[in-house]
Amino acid sequence: MSIESFLETLTQRAPYRDFVTHVEERPARAARDGRLDRPLAPPLADYLARRGVTLRVHQAEAITAIRAGRHVLLTTPPASGKTLAFNLPVWERLLADPAATALYLYPTKALAQDQWVALDALARAVPAGIAPAVYDGDTPAARRARIRAESRLVLTNFYMLHQTLGWAHQWERFWSHLAVVVIDEAHVYRGVFGSNVALVLRRLARLLDAVHAAPQFVLASATLANAEEFAHQLTGVHPLVIDDAADGSARGRQHFVFYNPEALGPGMASAHQETARLLAAGVEHGVQTLAFAVSRQLAELVAREAREMGRARNAPWADAVAPYRAGYLPSERRALEGALREGRIRGMVSTNALELGVDIGSLGAVILSGFPGTMVSARQQAGRAGRGVDASVVVWVPFSDPLDQYLARRPALFFGRPHEHALIDRHNPYILSGHLLCAAAERPLDRESAARWFGPAAGEALDQLQGRGLLRDTPRGLVYQGRPAAHQVVSLDATGLQTTVKVLREGAFVLETMDWTRALSEAHPGAVLLHGAETYVVSSLDLTHSVAAVTKQRVDYWTEPIKSVDIHILEEHRAREEAGLRLCWGDVEVTERVVGFKTRRGDEVVAQDALDLPPNTYRTRALWFTLPEEFSRQRRLEHANLFGGLHGAEHALVGLMPLWVLCDRRDLGALSVWHHPDTGQATLFVHEHAPGGIGLTERGFLRAAALAAATHELVRDCPCQVGCPSCVYSPTCSNDNVPLDKGVAIEVLALLAKIPDAQAASP
Repeated sequence: MSIESFLETLTQRAPYRDFVTHVEERPARAARDGRLDRPLAPPLADYLARRGVTLRVHQAEAITAIRAGRHVLLTTPPASGKTLAFNLPVWERLLADPAATALYLYPTKALAQDQWVALDALARAVPAGIAPAVYDGDTPAARRARIRAESRLVLTNFYMLHQTLGWAHQWERFWSHLAVVVIDEAHVYRGVFGSNVALVLRRLARLLDAVHAAPQFVLASATLANAEEFAHQLTGVHPLVIDDAADGSARGRQHFVFYNPEALGPGMASAHQETARLLAAGVEHGVQTLAFAVSRQLAELVAREAREMGRARNAPWADAVAPYRAGYLPSERRALEGALREGRIRGMVSTNALELGVDIGSLGAVILSGFPGTMVSARQQAGRAGRGVDASVVVWVPFSDPLDQYLARRPALFFGRPHEHALIDRHNPYILSGHLLCAAAERPLDRESAARWFGPAAGEALDQLQGRGLLRDTPRGLVYQGRPAAHQVVSLDATGLQTTVKVLREGAFVLETMDWTRALSEAHPGAVLLHGAETYVVSSLDLTHSVAAVTKQRVDYWTEPIKSVDIHILEEHRAREEAGLRLCWGDVEVTERVVGFKTRRGDEVVAQDALDLPPNTYRTRALWFTLPEEFSRQRRLEHANLFGGLHGAEHALVGLMPLWVLCDRRDLGALSVWHHPDTGQATLFVHEHAPGGIGLTERGFLRAAALAAATHELVRDCPCQVGCPSCVYSPTCSNDNVPLDKGVAIEVLALLAKIPDAQAASP
């Protein structure tokens, strides 16, 4: 059996064919060879010749630019050979200067370990005393001193760099000779994580400046609409962008299948069950298949269901299906990666942890369970199938929510829409304050240099930190004087100073860790956690000591939190008005509280329990609009459900907003009320979950009319009568989607669409 037989099963045999709504074929493409401005150094040229490698157009262009000392951003598709394009000129640089060093930065430890294998092979083939080494949290203490003293090429991640910048004296040899910084998978560094990473890089630049080092930056990324601007915000340099237009890599034929569980009607099939069935079918056809899930919980559930399907058939492949996600121990992750690469695992379900360039071999099929939030991620995940010239199949299983169904019904938009913008906010006061503490711990910080490296907002942040007793003035400048190490209270995945909660199994073994906010939602007493396809029930959550205790139990139910949200308007920054509808953007205070949880068995709620947990209150940015008083009065006279319409419009807007802003749906929250005390009118809020905000709602404010017009079209054209998960329902609604009024929601969205955009907008 083969790719062709699997594709035939999907498109021509029941029950699969009933769910297939579109098939897009991407034809194979021949390679285009490139030419260098001058030959590679002989050892490297011999290395390529022995491997039978021919450089392509984009690789030759990148090598030439890097040789010339240019900062470079390479944004060609997955599997196009970006790694070789920067490895070769970096190696040349290290060959030419025996003292020079290079730093390679990756978003995950797994990717750094994977890339070390290729660099170690290069070091053996082209010896030059470079000794590439991985330096991360898994590196034994006994090896660390030797790496700092001897290695000329260090591979690490930003979490480790964040910590080691405080030990600059131990890295003096390496930092003072740093010639090149390589940042792989740069598109990952957006939003809160990217804003933190940008400030880590400013801290690095400040330390390098003190030892008179000014390295060249080389970035590799998925394609973005604002690639050059994004790279500058991230690193502070202006790179030469080498994009898809220069891509000379070969590509195999790929069939992209839309497999919509809603094709037979709302609620007729479950997306995650269909994903499990497709995974089982792919493996049964002899096609090594990787399924991407949008959450850790779904990754575990889908893997378990596919495995049980195989066992029910006594299939020999049943035990060759496994989940993969962040949170596993390093040894577990590497064992799974190796088993997939060697073919011992035939089917895997992963979160986006395998979206990046870890070498897992050539896969025949990829399944996208739900839209991953952005087209950048969708294209990266699809690119994991058929790497090289092999034919492949990609199957997308859209969820029933508005965003997935909007795209599922518009294949031309899915395949033809422009690339997205990536947002970074280095001036977010919550993020900035933490990195100023770290900078002051690394080297005394004066106000002039703080403004130079961290921007004009640094002065006010320093005053606040000094007022809280976290910084002390000395003759050399401000120094950190907190009790824990500064890097321990600054998380790169969040804003502000963080507390980490350990999840303990049977009182001692650390199953995983999570931040305080996530623990309130997922590790409260009674919550069900999934880990390694096993279920655990939380018995207690001790926030004083940051510990959650769990016991391993096999249960057939799952839990979801019930939250209440209050919003208080602090400051209005911008506003527009049309026909009495007022659209605003500004600062708000959000108070979220987990007040209980639901227990579900399948899609049925079988229990609901109350919780008494502390609130999470933070300042962030939001857009909001108030309905015209005449509109509200008229709906009341007609006995229409005004709040139900506003509530439905809220769900639909938030569901579709990621098309206009490069974010995950979980980056946004919302609230609608028929009468808000700060506005005195019916009001709908969309706020950012990140304290301080990172620009998502500002972009939504600028493009509100286009967003509203598309959302209006989605809800209006949905074939349901009174609302469904494809238009105005939300699977995460704490009010169980009550009340909702589809008709009034359509009217509300039509009103919002009349406000002129502050800039031209298209999804």
